[in-house]
Amino acid sequence: MKRIFLSIAAAVTLLLGGCIKNEQVVFQDAQIEFDAAAWNANALGVTYPILTRVPALGAATSTAAPSITRTSGTFTVRVNLIGGQKSTATTFSYKVASESTAIAGTHYAAFSGTGTIPANSSFATIPVTILNPGPGVGSVTLVLELLSGNGLTAATNYNKVGLSIALP
Repeated sequence: MKRIFLSIAAAVTLLLGGCIKNEQVVFQDAQIEFDAAAWNANALGVTYPILTRVPALGAATSTAAPSITRTSGTFTVRVNLIGGQKSTATTFSYKVASESTAIAGTHYAAFSGTGTIPANSSFATIPVTILNPGPGVGSVTLVLELLSGNGLTAATNYNKVGLSIALP
């Protein structure tokens, strides 16, 4: 009797468990985010990370990467496309956020404010050129912010990244 009951219970479980239809969830939007913001924790008191080292593409900032200083020259910050790739090149906009303490023309070269994600790609880069104003004290922060537009939405949690430029 016990064996029959267990067999019936097992059969009912298998038959009823196989009837669940899984709905496939597909992300249809197109968003952009800073790669460094997705890999690094937010700094204390702000909603974005502040990097002190040159961001490594596709990874958390490594202690082996060089520090961002007044002599860093040019490096790139990667922007990720979240969602399906586009068959044509897509432009996006960005700006220097109001929280920045770095001064254009003194600490960094002015930005164009636009970038391009190539066709059939999920990545773009923004070149950052650090200028050498001469020795100073402390550091300044350059905060970049992605803007929504042209069919792309800036990801709410990853649309800003800070770059701390050491002046000594």
